[in-house]
Amino acid sequence: MKTIASFTVDHDTLEKGMYVSRIDGDAVTYDIRMKKPNGGDYLSNGALHTFEHLFATYARNSKFSDSVIYVGPMGCRTGFYLILRDRVNNEQAIRLVQDSFRFVADFSGKIPGSERKECGNYLEHDLEGAKSVAADMLGVLENYSEKQLCYVKADQ
Repeated sequence: MKTIASFTVDHDTLEKGMYVSRIDGDAVTYDIRMKKPNGGDYLSNGALHTFEHLFATYARNSKFSDSVIYVGPMGCRTGFYLILRDRVNNEQAIRLVQDSFRFVADFSGKIPGSERKECGNYLEHDLEGAKSVAADMLGVLENYSEKQLCYVKADQ
């Protein structure tokens, strides 16, 4: 079986940050790496789950809502994927991520989609954990620009 491109990326070289992972037609996949891969520190399930609800809610209600294809966690629990239509340029994508992370870091109230009828694992949420990882990552992304936005290179 052919190895998929994301498994050919040398994860030992990745640091916390935002990367362009792939471009497929008009869809751009951003790798938002919130933890250093294989560093022993991972997003907890509750924080990851709550972060997903808040990040997706913000992005899908932003001015770019029609261009948001997917917002979701990495199975390795080191970050998130954001897939956008290419009509959102890299600078706009960075701003959307920064604004989303600020929204999560400052959020208070009821977590969107956290009722039993809305969520398949409604009991596993951690708002304080989500806020903490958002605030931590804002330290990395706060002054991010397209100059720092690297393209993840898969071995060919």
